Amino acid sequence: MKKTTLLSLLILALLSLQAQKEIALYPGPIPNARPVPDPEQVVQRETGGRAYLDTAVPTLTVFTPPHPNGKAVVICPGGGYVKTAFDKEGILVAQSLLEDSITSFVLKYRIPQDLTNVDKSLAPLQDAQQAIRYVRKNAQAYQLDPAKIGIMGFSAGGHLAASAATHFQKNADSNETDTTAIRPDFVMLIYPVISFSDELTHRGSREHLLGANPTTAEILHWSNEEQVATDTPPSFLVHAADDKAVPVGNSLAYYQACIAHDVPVEMHLYPRGGHGFGMYNTTTPDDWMERLKNWLSTL
Repeated sequence: MKKTTLLSLLILALLSLQAQKEIALYPGPIPNARPVPDPEQVVQRETGGRAYLDTAVPTLTVFTPPHPNGKAVVICPGGGYVKTAFDKEGILVAQSLLEDSITSFVLKYRIPQDLTNVDKSLAPLQDAQQAIRYVRKNAQAYQLDPAKIGIMGFSAGGHLAASAATHFQKNADSNETDTTAIRPDFVMLIYPVISFSDELTHRGSREHLLGANPTTAEILHWSNEEQVATDTPPSFLVHAADDKAVPVGNSLAYYQACIAHDVPVEMHLYPRGGHGFGMYNTTTPDDWMERLKNWLSTL
């Protein structure tokens, strides 16, 4: 598969404009929400495009290819659980997946905060589970295989995706009565926050989700390498060894947990690239998105 050319990017951009549609994540009241005005803000960055801060009303932006191949990916942009890098780690990724006829759903999940959430630690996972639930319930309408619905996350969005992949045994919303399966069929974790242990965690992500003084039990519960089991979905990981924000040990810990539980897993590590390189690690001619699409073709 050749790297994306300027012409193909322009064609893809036109197709994606026709294909994309933003919808409300919840058809009714948002669970675990306080009745306050939406404090969301959007900032436009010189590099990386839009980022959303303080989101309280979650949405899905749907990208439907002309000829869907049956696979779907829910994309969770990163941002330390304080913002979502919506374009860089969401929209651009969805546009690229359109090339392979993959239907994508970019999740603008709630930012965990006491102002807008009753229990801020549950809000992002509730949104991820609802996204999977929505896609699976509407699989026929989107021409999807309900057994080929995955989730992808970057950085703190990777923590959210890994949480969805390891905490699907029960609904994060205890009042949810819908029995649609919320287990993703595969998971892709890009320079992810995996562990909340003192040795490995990204402190900002842990503090924004759990507060400044989480209990030992909370740290264990949200350290996703500790939650991997035999029914964890097949996994794909990407990380750079020189990542100073989220240590590469996060991906290594998840990989080792998958191996220990006989979960199929593929990992690509780069010596350089730092954190937050999005789709393009400019320190290497290797294209991790090409590796990802090759992996997806085997599922």
